[in-house]
Amino acid sequence: MSENTIRIYGDPVLRMRAQRVDEFGEQLLPFVDHMFETCINSDGAGLAAPQIGESIQMAVVRIPGENEDDEPLKIALFNPEIVSKQGESVYEEACLSIPGIREEVTRPDMITVKFQDYMGESREIETDGYLSRVLQHEIDHLHGVLFVDHLPPVKKALLKGKLKKLAAGELPED
Repeated sequence: MSENTIRIYGDPVLRMRAQRVDEFGEQLLPFVDHMFETCINSDGAGLAAPQIGESIQMAVVRIPGENEDDEPLKIALFNPEIVSKQGESVYEEACLSIPGIREEVTRPDMITVKFQDYMGESREIETDGYLSRVLQHEIDHLHGVLFVDHLPPVKKALLKGKLKKLAAGELPED
């Protein structure tokens, strides 16, 4: 199992297509817990396994409840696949693996995602808004795609220097 270190832009694992998960069961629960813990400790809404160095198709999403007392929505997805998309929305995104950069990204608004849970049972989510965006962002990670890849060429060109520094191991000061 990986340590809690989030892999940063420039790490080759972030550009790899993750392997499907074929073995399911209770033995996956420690990894699922580890992923949620890392996501929470990093103050993220989601985390994909490649972001901690595991090139497998697994991601977690943790969305806070509407009220302070509400339990957060927590979903662990194995082998997720977007099977339908509708509409379009623009929202500012950031990424734990690309610290210091936030940009507006256009994505489909409503999506349907098929996935498996830790026991291998097939599940499906139809959602829009913030949850839709987080799911798309994390599923992209499983295909070696980062949110900056969705930016127009001009925006990418403007970020080239910052991305180069990240790839060289220079993290922005908070």
